[in-house]
Formats: sequence, structure tokens, C-alpha cells
Amino acid sequence: MHRSGFVNIVGNPNVGKSTLMNLLVGERISIATFKAQTTRHRIMGILNTPEMQICFSDTPGVLKPNYKLQEQMLQFSESALQDADVLLYVTDTVETPEKNAEFLEKVQQLKVPILVLINKIDSIKGEATAILAKMVEQWHAILPQAEIYPISALHKFGVDQVLNRIKELLPESPAYFDKDAWTDKPARFFVTEIIREKILLYYDKEIPYSVEAVVESFKEEEKLIRIEAVIYVERESQKGIIIGHQGVALKRVSTEARKELERFFGKKIFLQCYVKVDKDWRSSEKAMKQYGYDLE
Repeated sequence: MHRSGFVNIVGNPNVGKSTLMNLLVGERISIATFKAQTTRHRIMGILNTPEMQICFSDTPGVLKPNYKLQEQMLQFSESALQDADVLLYVTDTVETPEKNAEFLEKVQQLKVPILVLINKIDSIKGEATAILAKMVEQWHAILPQAEIYPISALHKFGVDQVLNRIKELLPESPAYFDKDAWTDKPARFFVTEIIREKILLYYDKEIPYSVEAVVESFKEEEKLIRIEAVIYVERESQKGIIIGHQGVALKRVSTEARKELERFFGKKIFLQCYVKVDKDWRSSEKAMKQYGYDLE
């Protein structure tokens, strides 16, 4: 008997969905930083064993969209409700169920198994048992059909229990992907994600959210991968900030991204990054399609 299924991870921004996804899959697939709204796409990570195949999907944090990019991010999250065999709804110890109640109402209508994961329980101050009991009661009232698990993805607490329960809930099915597959994304996608991650780490305020990275050239040799990438920003002033005085800031991002890419691909990397302006690209349907965001 072989089991396969789609286990989709949804929730509000900055609750730890990407950290959880990477832990469940055992691969570093999603950007996981301290900043909200780091995930922009729906990213699949595939866990294979001889007896099963679990197709996890990390999704952008649910938010009320202010421009086309955020509209598409919300569509990715909502699409995860439509094809899940098991849904993981991730919350944490500080947010309340009232946040994005409209999305939660859609979750309430689902007929598939739902696991509510209360993440970051290591951050609870005070009487943890009583506080957690109140949270569990609150979530049971909102999603009575759900199973609730307190976890800490950062400290790997409770995650094995969640994974074991997922395995029990998977339907009988042949594998959907080759058993050596670990994601549905191409190599170029992870180049752009790693560059974006370094920008998220090293720049403040609106800059990281105004950035998109595009791979112009990806040439793989026996012992080396040569990559040329363009970092797009929305304003000329942002271009100057990304580059920095005498190019120092851009060099730091490129160097840190190159080191991460060498670990990711297991090869030497030659990475050349350029910065260009694409005015207001986050509100442009044409630009969104060009950068790989399917608005259909």
C-alpha cells in the first residue's frame, strides 16, 4: 500500500510557515527570515519514502492586498485550500483568530483534515500550560473539526508528532512525482530566492519588498555554474541604495548569495549581479507575468 498526497501550509505572515516547511521536508526550500511576507510564490517540497510521497506546499502569508503582487500572493494561498489532502493552518502564540477572518471562514468550509499548529510556544511568557490551554480552546471553538498541535518549528518541538499524523491521514495513491524529485521548481527559481533572501537580511524598510530578482543566464559546467542575475527595483533612489557607496552593498549581497548557492548546488558559483529600475513593477500586470507570477 502506497500513500501520496498534497499537504498545504497556510496562515498569516510571519508565523513560521517557511521554517516549518523546511523542517518537514528536510531541505532548505523556502526563505525563512525574521521579516514578514518573504514567501511570494507557492513552493512545493517533496518528502519521499518507499511507502509514501508527501507533497508539501509553502504559501505566502494571508494579507489584504494593496497591489497586484499581493493579489497574486493571496491567490496562491487561496489555491492551497482547493487541492489539499491535508491542510496545515499555522498560527502562533501572539496573533488572534480575528486576523484575516475572511480567509479563516474559507478554511471552516473545508472537508479535508485540518491540523492547526500553534507555533512559537517557546516564546510564551508566564504560566505556559494555562495560556496554551486557553489558545487550544479558542481554536477548537473556531475550527471544531481541526486537530490542534502546539509546536516550536525553530526548536523542532512537536514537529515529529505532526509529521506522523500527516502520514496517517494521507490517502492511498501512487506517487505524483518521480521518487527522486524534491521540488517542483527549477534551479533558476532558487537562485532568485536566495538573492532575495540576502536583500531581505541586509536592507531595511520598503527596499526588500520592492525588489525582484531574475536570472538572465545560467550555464552549468562540470565543476562550475556561471550565473548572471538582475535585481529589479521600483525607483532610481532604490537602485542607489541596493548598490551602495562604491558598490559595497551590492558586493556584500552578491558574495553572501554566492556562498549560499555553492552550499545549495554543491558546486563553485560565479555570480554576477546587476541592478535595474522597473518603475512600479509590483502594480504592473505585464511585469508580474514577466517575473513568473501567473495571474490567470
